[in-house]
Amino acid sequence: MKFTLSWLKSHLDTSATLDEILYALTDLGLEVEGVENPAEKLGAFTIGKVLTAEKHPDADKLNVCKVATDEGELQIICGAPNARAGITVVVAKPGTYVPGIDITINVGKIRGIESYGMMCSEREMELSDEHNGIIELPSGEVGQKFTDWLAENDPAKVDPVIEIAITPNRPDALGVRGIALDLAARGLGTLKPAPVTPVAGTFPSPITVSIDDDALAGCPVFYGRVIKGVKNGPSPAWLQDYLRAIGLRPISALVDITNFFTYDRNRPLHVFDADKVAGNLRVHAAQGGETLVALDDKEYTLQPGMTAISDDNGVESIAGVMGGLPSGCTDETTNVFLEAAFFDTVRTALTGRALKINSDARYRFERGIDPAWTPEGLEAATQMILDLCCGEASEVVMAGEMPDHSRAYKLDTERCQSLVGMEIPAETQRATLEALGFVMEGDMAHVPSWRPDVLGEADLVEEVARIASLTKLVGKPLRRTSDALPKQILTPMQKRESIGRRTAAGLGYNECVTYSFIDGKQAALFGGGTDATRLENPISSEMSHMRPDLLPGLLAAASRNQARGFGDLALFECGPAFHGGEPGEQHTQITGVLIGRTGPKNTHGSSRPVDVFDAKADVEAILSAIGAPAKVQIMRDTAEWFHPGRSGRICLGPKKTLAVFGELHPKVLDAMDVKGPAVAFTIWPAEIPLPRKAATTRPALKVSDLQAVERDFAFVVDASVEALTLVNAAAGADKALIEEVRVFDEFIGSSLGEGKKSLAITVRIQPIETTLKEKDLEAISTKIVEKVQKATGATLRG
Repeated sequence: MKFTLSWLKSHLDTSATLDEILYALTDLGLEVEGVENPAEKLGAFTIGKVLTAEKHPDADKLNVCKVATDEGELQIICGAPNARAGITVVVAKPGTYVPGIDITINVGKIRGIESYGMMCSEREMELSDEHNGIIELPSGEVGQKFTDWLAENDPAKVDPVIEIAITPNRPDALGVRGIALDLAARGLGTLKPAPVTPVAGTFPSPITVSIDDDALAGCPVFYGRVIKGVKNGPSPAWLQDYLRAIGLRPISALVDITNFFTYDRNRPLHVFDADKVAGNLRVHAAQGGETLVALDDKEYTLQPGMTAISDDNGVESIAGVMGGLPSGCTDETTNVFLEAAFFDTVRTALTGRALKINSDARYRFERGIDPAWTPEGLEAATQMILDLCCGEASEVVMAGEMPDHSRAYKLDTERCQSLVGMEIPAETQRATLEALGFVMEGDMAHVPSWRPDVLGEADLVEEVARIASLTKLVGKPLRRTSDALPKQILTPMQKRESIGRRTAAGLGYNECVTYSFIDGKQAALFGGGTDATRLENPISSEMSHMRPDLLPGLLAAASRNQARGFGDLALFECGPAFHGGEPGEQHTQITGVLIGRTGPKNTHGSSRPVDVFDAKADVEAILSAIGAPAKVQIMRDTAEWFHPGRSGRICLGPKKTLAVFGELHPKVLDAMDVKGPAVAFTIWPAEIPLPRKAATTRPALKVSDLQAVERDFAFVVDASVEALTLVNAAAGADKALIEEVRVFDEFIGSSLGEGKKSLAITVRIQPIETTLKEKDLEAISTKIVEKVQKATGATLRG
């Protein structure tokens, strides 16, 4: 929606500056999208007077002029044919930017004579295309700003053009008067009265109007009248200036008047050439197949149900959208039929979309106009036609009935203050609504006919808040529900996930967020792909199943990165994986992958391929951060997508798995198109036991004052026995006293026999209450040997 400042001030009596108006418009919800202020680029130009003008000694077409300015007498070289002594001109002094020729004036020499400025033409100042000579002003004082002279003598040339964005719920702001009403309610001026005096008809209208029953829903009411003896021609300068400023092309007085009311009062009108109308007009629903050449010179075929206006010859206008060319007005038009009707918003929108017509009339009718101003709009337009085009008006003809859009809602002033969050006195709230056109009867606010967007009590609150300005809101802290410390908001699981994310990022991993949907083949690689997790309506064939693990998404991301030249990757994700399709059949995982090398190659040789121990170190760091017990077991039975000999399962027993880590199986890497080496880990935060006592601080460090004892054992076992099995068996001999078990030697030789090996371990025993005696240590050693023998079939090496 565009309008000029002077157009706005024709409705609003205000002394506010342009900047104050622009700020208020945006604050009121009418966001300013742009401002074109011609005065800004003309601000440096001043008025001067040519004192003398003599021929340049070295150029026939140049004159050396002495010009009186606010900085004294300046010498200016000018080539304009009308440059002469005694004329009042517009001067651009050195340092002034001239927009029409895109240069900044400097002191220069022209044919050996210095010039200290420029006298400008209208084209050079972008005032018009006139460039046959410099501007000659009929008046003006030397040194006066040219913009001030224009404001007094030709204000249209320095009239700022304002463009605002209109939301679909504010059709009242599609008229300049509606915008002025908002500003007046804000306090930026007073709304000027705009009474409409009915024009008495001097003869019955020779053209009548009827509305068929099938069209009453699309056109409830229709007003019209004939005006004979008009003289159509160019509209006055003020009207053309208004229209040109907002981007409309002046056509003729009759057409310009209808365009003026469209933008001035949000009241679309249409004028028919009465001499081209055959018989009377009828508003009806189209049967389908009727054609019309509209005012845009295009032929349209109507569809069944569209509202049309026809005479005896056929369709003459598409109701609420666009008039027809055959009955349009021309310079030869002498008799017109002026139409002012109210058309249904939905029907107009459907018709416009179907025919792909975008017009100012459709834009307004489909959003909603003021139905009560329909007859007043007819009278106001009639008076302007008589004033500008002369003529004689007939009596008004009317068809249908004015729709009743009256409604009222209760204004709860206390509730309004509570919702807005500001202290607004009840009297101010009522005064605000009255200033916006609402009629107050006690606590009931009757909605004005031009506000179809107000449909409830909440809308009254919005209007009060909008005028009061939400920029005045002051932030206030929420009141505590109790004096005690507030309870924690995050659940233990949410805290674990957050800590896990921070720890993984601190270890150098980059977080990924991947889709929860993967294709069936990938899901099958990671233990899924069953019907239980298959989607009934996938968004693509590559997203047919819920992911059973986070690894597929991370490996797919790694593959894409490798394809783009990034070979060394550290990625992680925290999110849900699914083992079924029912609610609750999901589990949270923290999963990471390391691919490539530990770092770039360097002279110190510290770069190496990632291995299983990198994954083990990282998974242990994350488990420690989120509160997992320090004493855990590592089992070798991992999922099939891990390498069977280079992976482990961290658990608190055979069935209590906290995490898995290891090198990924080569067949999985091949299927996912990932180049190794690649190691990964997965943590199940929900499996980590919660602490027995919730505390906000760490427990005290417990250090025993008793001497720890270490005992070494060497066992002969089958070559196929894993060292981890032996270590776990030894650690389980006495979980209270045995602090640590570690392998320190492995020996394979012919002296042990075929298929045998020797594993040597160190067991660290930490006394708790008293110093252990020799017999106590012997008892623990015996248990260790028995446990290892039972678990592995080992014999103690002699």
